[in-house]
Amino acid sequence: MHKSIATMAAVASILFLSPAVSAQEKLDVGSECTYFPFNYRDSDGVLKGYDVDVANEIGKRLKAKIEYTCMKFDGLIPALLAGKFDLIAASLSITEERATKIDFSVPYRLSIGQFVAAKAKKLVLFNADGSINKAAFKGIKVGIQRATTYDSWFQAIVPDATVVRYEGTDAVYLDLKAGRVDAIMSNPMKIYLDFLSKPDGAGFEVIGPQIAEEKYFGTGAGIGLRKGNDALRKRIDVALTEMKKDGTLDKFSKFYFPFAIH
Repeated sequence: MHKSIATMAAVASILFLSPAVSAQEKLDVGSECTYFPFNYRDSDGVLKGYDVDVANEIGKRLKAKIEYTCMKFDGLIPALLAGKFDLIAASLSITEERATKIDFSVPYRLSIGQFVAAKAKKLVLFNADGSINKAAFKGIKVGIQRATTYDSWFQAIVPDATVVRYEGTDAVYLDLKAGRVDAIMSNPMKIYLDFLSKPDGAGFEVIGPQIAEEKYFGTGAGIGLRKGNDALRKRIDVALTEMKKDGTLDKFSKFYFPFAIH
């Protein structure tokens, strides 16, 4: 009896003196989950893509468990601010406007835009010096994804243009092919993989130069966080910087693209 009591006391003292074993850190990540090849579900429902690979690798380096919440792109920032998840990994461009609401990690990929239209239309959307030809937008419809940097660019640069806004890019391509819009604007990397490199893209072409005005397209795409979460942001920045130096970002980008995207 006395021996049992002594043993129990010894065990209790060890537990009391030993540091508590903390549970694994968990980071909830918000993403669109329909934006191939950056964040999408494959035929088995598995979430994949460049953004997902980057977020999962951040989790490994931070020794944190990553879980995902999928929703429409324009709902991601409001949901982050409402505390529904901790991070956004959804090719979210780092812009001045967004930075007034949330914080960002260092960029992990480029953020640019480009136009595509049917060759037969022979659209001239740019002047010889590369500036936008605003007059060329009169009488045509341009398809873009709602609440993106492309949307912001149009509102500021060509506010009188007839813009058709979509919830996702699949419908943008369908309407371009069907002639319901005359041109589209999106990420050239995505346009190439989704459309131009496929049979449906035959007869269509890139129009003009890539647009990368920092005021609208930002310095690249980064991980979004709520303001004030500086400790986590710095840890993510370290992980992303290491991933760039050790070739991990190169490996991820070359899996999806025939070129580097960061």
